[in-house]
Amino acid sequence: MQKGGALMPESRDQDKDRELAYFRFGLIAPIIQGNYPDASLIAYCRRVTEHPLTRPDGTIFQYKPKTIEKWVSQYKSGGMDALLPQSRSDKGSARALSDECIAEIYRIRERFPRLDAVQIRLRLIQDGLLKASVSPRTIQRFLKVNHVNLQSASPTSKQRMAFEEPFFGSMWQADTSYFPYIPDDSGKLQRTFLMLIVDDHSRFIVGARFFFADNAYNFQKLLKDAVATYGIPHKLYTDHGAAYENSQLAFICGSVGIHLIHAPVRDGASKGKVERAFRVLRSRWLDGLDTKQIRSLQEFDIELTEAVRLHNLTINSNTKQTPMERYLASRNRISEPTSRNWLDEAFMNRIRRRVRSDSTISVQNVQLDVPMQFINQTVDVRFLPDAIHEAYILDGGIHFPLKPTDRQANSRVKRNSGPTVDYTKGVK
Repeated sequence: MQKGGALMPESRDQDKDRELAYFRFGLIAPIIQGNYPDASLIAYCRRVTEHPLTRPDGTIFQYKPKTIEKWVSQYKSGGMDALLPQSRSDKGSARALSDECIAEIYRIRERFPRLDAVQIRLRLIQDGLLKASVSPRTIQRFLKVNHVNLQSASPTSKQRMAFEEPFFGSMWQADTSYFPYIPDDSGKLQRTFLMLIVDDHSRFIVGARFFFADNAYNFQKLLKDAVATYGIPHKLYTDHGAAYENSQLAFICGSVGIHLIHAPVRDGASKGKVERAFRVLRSRWLDGLDTKQIRSLQEFDIELTEAVRLHNLTINSNTKQTPMERYLASRNRISEPTSRNWLDEAFMNRIRRRVRSDSTISVQNVQLDVPMQFINQTVDVRFLPDAIHEAYILDGGIHFPLKPTDRQANSRVKRNSGPTVDYTKGVK
C-alpha cells in the first residue's frame, strides 16, 4: 500500500506467502527460462534437491525432485498465484525478529564485525528490541541466511573478479542515485532521484527516468516500460533498498518470468555496471548542464533521454563496442511479453482483503464498493497505487471492477430488502 509516495507494509502473512512463492519460483526459474545446465530436467530437479534448503522464514527443509516438477506445472498453468502456499501452519504467529531488530543487527555487525550471535542477542535484549525467550540460534540463522558475516561486514576484504553475462537480457542491473533539486508542480524545490536499469552484457541503458520519490511503485513503472520495449530479462540484480526489496516486486518478477536477485548488503561494488553508468552520465552530461534552468521532471527527462541515447551509441572502453551494437547482436535471446494486456495484468499490485458485511473493502485508505456476492469472503484485489478507481477483484479468471464508495449515492439506491412491517397497523 502507499502513503505519501511510499508503499506501506501489508499484513505479515501476505508478505510471507509471497516470499515463499518467490522462493519456489527461484528454484524453477532455470526450467521456465530453459537455461538449466544439466543434461535433463530430471537431473536438474535431483541436483537442486540433493541437500536441504533454507526457506525465507529461516526453516530448513529438503524437497523431493517431484516437488520441483509439480511447481513447474503449477506455474505454467496459473503463474505466481499457483505457487502461493495453500495453507499456513504458522498463521497468527509473530515473527521473532522485528524490522527494528533486523536493522539494529545490521548496524551492530557493521560497527562491531567480530561480535557473535550470542553477544548480538544480549545487546538487542538490553535495548528492549528482542524478547529474552528468543534463542541465540534465531540470530545465528538470520546471520547465515542473509549472509551478514564477517566478510560482508568488511567489503574491502572481498575478492573482485571481472564478469560479464553472455548475452543481452541475461541480467539487468538496477539502482537509484540522488540528483539535483528542481521545482515541483507547486514551485517548491524537491530532490530528484534517477532510477536506472542497465543490461549487464551490453551496458545498454534499457530504463532511465527521474522521480521525486525513490519508492517501489516508481521502479515498477520503469521496469514495466523497459520490459515492454526490450523484452523479459532472465535476471534482475538490485540492492536491498525499499524500492527493490518488497513482496510486490518479487511477485511481479515471478509473474513475468524474471529471477530477482539482491546484491550482498552494503556491497554497491557488486553492481558495477549500473554504478559506472551513473558516473558516466554525471561526467558526460550532468556536470555540463545548468540544472537551475530545469523547471519540471518532464524537462529533466527530455534532457536525460538525449544523454541516454548518446551513452548507448558511444564505444565502451571495456567491450570496444557501443552498447547499441552489443544489444543488436544478441537481442533475440530473450522473449517478448505475450501481449500488452498480459503485461498490464502481471504488473498489477496484489493484496487480499476480507469483504465487510456492508459490501466494502479498504485499499490505501480508500473505501471501495464490492459486488454483494463477495460479502464475508476473502478476495484477491488487483490495483495500481496511483489508480485505485481502476481496482478490481480477480476471481476465477474474471474481473469484477470496484468503485470508490459514494455514501450519498448509495443512500438513494433502492434495496431489495424483502417484506417490511407496517407499524401503522397493530399486530394481531
